[in-house]
Amino acid sequence: MADLAALADALIKGDRNTVSKLTKQALDENVSPKDVLEKGLIAGMDVVGKRFKANEIYVPEVLIAARAMKTGMEILKPALEKAGVRPVAKVVLGTVKGDLHDIGKNLVGMMLTGGGLEVVDIGTDAPPDKFVQTCRDQGAKVCAMSALLTTTMPQMAEVVKALKGAGVQTKTIIGGAPVTQNYADEIGADGYAPDAASAVDVVRELIAA
Repeated sequence: MADLAALADALIKGDRNTVSKLTKQALDENVSPKDVLEKGLIAGMDVVGKRFKANEIYVPEVLIAARAMKTGMEILKPALEKAGVRPVAKVVLGTVKGDLHDIGKNLVGMMLTGGGLEVVDIGTDAPPDKFVQTCRDQGAKVCAMSALLTTTMPQMAEVVKALKGAGVQTKTIIGGAPVTQNYADEIGADGYAPDAASAVDVVRELIAA
């Protein structure tokens, strides 16, 4: 019998070979792809997120777990599509104009994917109109922005303003080393996350709201 708890455990350990094996095994035994996703892969990534938030593990461990998640998702994706299981929602993610940092952004992207969301990553140095256009084209529920420099933070305000000006109903969340909750309030962003694991919780709250 497919053991989804063992699958979650293998993902937490970052053991991608076991993740691959157990994902295939679960599908071969006709476990529903939705259960494999939610009770195996997402359940594992949730634990990784909680441990990361509690400083019990660090970025390298998260990246190894995310890589294992990706391995499982590659096997699971065709089965999910066939079963008509759609991601909870789409999130457009990017680093704002003038900022070329992408490690934090990539980490957030991995955690969001691990949380069952579909991430549309528009890369670094992304101007406001790119955020607006992509959010509109993709029907994104949330627009997530990253900045690592105090000099590029004002671009976040520009994106929030551009989305509102274009009448795009996408919720906004911001993050990055110099960014604070106060700044999010100041520019009218809907959410702020101090780290990648918190970003998943905040995005889920914004979608639920």
